[in-house]
Amino acid sequence: MNKVLVIGYVWPEPNSSAAGMHMLSLLQFFTSQGWQVEFASPAQQTDHMIDLSNYGISSKQIALNCSSFDNYVETLAPDIVMFDRFMMEEQFGWRIDKFAPQAMKILDTEDLQCLRGTRHAAIKAGIDFHLDSLLDSELAKREIAAILRCDLSLIISDYEYDLLQSTFNISPALLVHLPFLVDLDSLPCELPSFETRQHFMTIGNFRHAPNWDSVLYLQKLWPAIKKRLPDAQLHIYGSYPPKKATDLNNPKTGFLVKGWADDAIEVMKNSRVCLSPVRFGAGIKGKLLEAMLTQTPCVTTKIGAEGMHGDLPWHGAITTCDETFIEAAVSLYTNQQDFHQAQKNGLKILHDRYDKKELSTRLINKIAEIQKNLVPHRTQNFFGQMLKHHTLRSTQYMSQWIEEKNANKMR
Repeated sequence: MNKVLVIGYVWPEPNSSAAGMHMLSLLQFFTSQGWQVEFASPAQQTDHMIDLSNYGISSKQIALNCSSFDNYVETLAPDIVMFDRFMMEEQFGWRIDKFAPQAMKILDTEDLQCLRGTRHAAIKAGIDFHLDSLLDSELAKREIAAILRCDLSLIISDYEYDLLQSTFNISPALLVHLPFLVDLDSLPCELPSFETRQHFMTIGNFRHAPNWDSVLYLQKLWPAIKKRLPDAQLHIYGSYPPKKATDLNNPKTGFLVKGWADDAIEVMKNSRVCLSPVRFGAGIKGKLLEAMLTQTPCVTTKIGAEGMHGDLPWHGAITTCDETFIEAAVSLYTNQQDFHQAQKNGLKILHDRYDKKELSTRLINKIAEIQKNLVPHRTQNFFGQMLKHHTLRSTQYMSQWIEEKNANKMR
């Protein structure tokens, strides 16, 4: 039986973000194998975090830049360590190498933050995004280094899976494409009809920059949709809404900022159309997966749908400009035929690309293969071993310097 340590950037909040939902599905995957799982994080606990003990998972508060982690992980002696985001690998990866060298190291990227950041920078500068700009990104250098130092990285988007190989020359031996894990047997059998559904909606953690940008862009697009559909409203849900978001609430125009949703699936399934004008970002979008699960057609952008549907027809419409976005929103809202076709497309995507059983088998086989051949696997990853050389361990030495500095303050 494997003993798994998951080191999280934050405590899991599956009702707040797609990242939290994905993390919970990974933790459940590990426990379903009969493995012992512990989740550790240096982050502050929150009101919306889940109680991991309900899932048979132990938890541990750990400290940054502190050798107390060394004793902890050496005693725990995990067989697998998974880092949630590359910053956790930077902080704790070298300690795992030293005090739990037998552990297979997995990086859960969630999304490529360098891709999201570079796209965001292009939007703010008012310029087109080009893949070559990733090669100049400091964030990319850190993120790719973390991928190389690990034995396996989980890549949620097939677009990013291909990009890592084509742009950064990462060996496929270090990667596995693992999108959201959907239990197809638990898909709802009965959902509200076209006639009983009403209004548009969108949802997303307000702390996530692409979500906030989408809300602001919807504020620009909404008047034209409202003019065509005077009785329609746009309901905007999301965790951690700041005052600048709630100040946008306008009942007169039907632009309603609802904030936290107690049940995202419930509000999604009772809406007629989901709107998601994503202008930058990475990974795959949890709200669009929830739209498929509830058979709520969605209007989005090329980046919004990226990595989600392959060559299959989209669950609604993928638009390239404001005019087509508005037209698609109105058409899906008013045309039952378009609405029902979008629902069929979404179900096809779910069954072909998000089957939990198939994806779980893919992951377990990859883990088993690497564990069986861990030493040669690492030997063949020369660049990963090179990045562990003492001349390239700046994050280790910085962490040790911070710890010593903090200790001197206490003396």
